[in-house]
Amino acid sequence: MLDIKFVRENPDAIDAAMANRQTSWDREKFFELDDERRAVITEVEELQATRNAESKKIGALMKEGKKDEAEAAKEAVRAVNEKIDGLAERRTALEQEQYDFMAHLPNIPCEATPYGKDEDENIERRRWGTPREFDFDFKPHWDLGTDLDILDFERGNKLSGSRFTVLGGAGARLERALINFFLDTHTSRGFKEWWPPIVVKRQTMFGTGQLPKFEDDAYHVSGDNFLIPTAEVVLTNLHAGEVLDADTLPRRYTAFTPCFREEAGSAGRDTRGIIRQHEFDKVEMVKFAKPEESDEELESMTAEAEYLLQQLGLPYRVISLCTGDLGFSARQTYDIEVWLPSYNAYKEISSCSNCGDFQARRANIKYRDPENFKGSRYLHTLNGSGLPAGRTMAAILENYQNADGTITIPEVLRPYMGGLEKIEPVA
Repeated sequence: MLDIKFVRENPDAIDAAMANRQTSWDREKFFELDDERRAVITEVEELQATRNAESKKIGALMKEGKKDEAEAAKEAVRAVNEKIDGLAERRTALEQEQYDFMAHLPNIPCEATPYGKDEDENIERRRWGTPREFDFDFKPHWDLGTDLDILDFERGNKLSGSRFTVLGGAGARLERALINFFLDTHTSRGFKEWWPPIVVKRQTMFGTGQLPKFEDDAYHVSGDNFLIPTAEVVLTNLHAGEVLDADTLPRRYTAFTPCFREEAGSAGRDTRGIIRQHEFDKVEMVKFAKPEESDEELESMTAEAEYLLQQLGLPYRVISLCTGDLGFSARQTYDIEVWLPSYNAYKEISSCSNCGDFQARRANIKYRDPENFKGSRYLHTLNGSGLPAGRTMAAILENYQNADGTITIPEVLRPYMGGLEKIEPVA
């Protein structure tokens, strides 16, 4: 959530930021609400002064024996109190409306985020690895997985509907191997692992910016709760309403969770295979950092996701999302895209974002640093995929396939696969 004081004092900057994001905001509505709220506050203060003056008169009039005038003063105080109560209700309603208005404003892109209208204007930063040239007719992962009996789309559809998949045999083991490899790598490099719940309250989803804007993409469960779309939600909100000590920052967290997304706006996109599922497994990274350190932490977080792909030997590229393609809560984002032969293109596998103090304001997460300032201030939050198991599996199946239909297991995963070097058809 944006700082309302900043919005009030810099409306032209908000105009520019929203225009860069290819959206708009209702500037007139914001100031209409803000001016009325301020007018109500001023009126209440004036009425309180009147009430205090009348209250002082009552005692003096009673001492002077002027009971009728004292009763009139009491009645005036009662009338003023009624007005104050009515204005208090109006102020509460206005502040809630203003809060709801602010909750729908996206984050302001930082200077490092390139200007662009849409994803076609994202900027490529670097590449690693060389896409494989096949000397045989390669297959997409959905055919490979079916032929090897490790991906079962028909039974997934039978059990749950479209965009659900059953993993069997070596497919199930590979999923588990990837999750453990990701977690072991992150924890060995300074991340603290968590095992959080996947059902959360509405406020928890609000804290990271999934609500109210993206409610249609979320899975509701009983009691106005939600299934998480990413572990970012739970990891970030671990410290909701808390004040952390500066000397404990940055904090680096990781967790594996199932993730659930309705994919309401993705009809017709990536309908085949396991690239876009309603339920998928992902290992997430989240960081809490001092504002002056968050840009550096974004770079190192992106490097963590890249390191995983390098260890797996999967070609990828890193792009900077432009202002028109930036996520709601982010001020800067790097997308990492892995090479998928079936698409003859790079496809997103990780998105690493610096959200600045945007989520910290929504979730009320602050830090104290007595040596540098009094009180407490909002810290910065960051998040990134490290990595989704399904998309990584798809990339492995396609990039490591052999002419005979087998799949070579990347060396770093073999210890997690019981030493298995290839996935072969079950006899």
